[in-house]
Amino acid sequence: MSNAWSIYIIVLAVGNILAMVWLLIITNRDNGVDASDTTGHKWDGIEELNNPLPRWWLGLFIITIIFAGVYLYLYPGLGSYKGSLNWSQMSEYRQARDANEEIQAEFFAEFVSYDIPALAKSERAMATGERLFANNCTTCHGSGGRGAKGFPNLTDNDWLYGNQPETILASIENGRAGVMPNLNLNSATVAVLARYLKHLSGEDGISDHVIDSGPKRFAVCAACHGADGKGNQAIGAPNLTDGIWLHGGRVSDIENVLRHGMQGNMPSFANALNSNEIRLLAAYVISLSSSNMADGSNTADGSNTADGSNTTEDE
Repeated sequence: MSNAWSIYIIVLAVGNILAMVWLLIITNRDNGVDASDTTGHKWDGIEELNNPLPRWWLGLFIITIIFAGVYLYLYPGLGSYKGSLNWSQMSEYRQARDANEEIQAEFFAEFVSYDIPALAKSERAMATGERLFANNCTTCHGSGGRGAKGFPNLTDNDWLYGNQPETILASIENGRAGVMPNLNLNSATVAVLARYLKHLSGEDGISDHVIDSGPKRFAVCAACHGADGKGNQAIGAPNLTDGIWLHGGRVSDIENVLRHGMQGNMPSFANALNSNEIRLLAAYVISLSSSNMADGSNTADGSNTADGSNTTEDE
């Protein structure tokens, strides 16, 4: 704050207090006014008497003025004057933050020796993990972790990057960026590929023409998803054979992805959460999965496949 603004604020604040003092003095001194005198205001037969303030009311004004003076001496309020207590919002925040960190350190000390699977089995740890999930993950993955179209389901057995503890920790700490490129396919190829992918996922009723010509057209997809379509966890390429679809399982949904590509982003929480919180959150994510342990499998039970709502692990 510049000196000019500081002086302006000091003059304004102190001037208002002095004006209040002057007003109290001028309105309560004896001016020889008779108690029966009126101000001349009259309404409905009622006249306003010209009496001084009641003593108790005057006392409250005086106490208020004294309080204002003491407050402005102790705390910042007069321009750039910091107050005798040297209080600030930042110092208050730091004190509260430090006190909270001490409480957190005491709580997390209990789990220092736990690995991620052990944390997932601790009710006390998972109670905190559930709150961390609610505060940081439910916007995308839902309160129960079941995701939505375009946002992975964390409760099934299907994982884009694997469900090893270190992999989930990396996803939360560093984030993930998933990209399905636009392959510039013609309409005929898109139509055949979409139905061939449904065939790979186990759907019946696919025409022989699609089944016969599909493998040749699928070659453009095999680089990421593998020749068998079972995906590649090293790069987050989904398994296309399990009937679980991140962006919808209808033929029209698949065709849309093939035509335009897709991009997904799992943000990094390294700046929002400390390492202890990330460990508890990773353990909670593991506890949500129906596989419930880190076996690294990229499989699923095939449920909820009609609308593609049962999706895959975070990108």
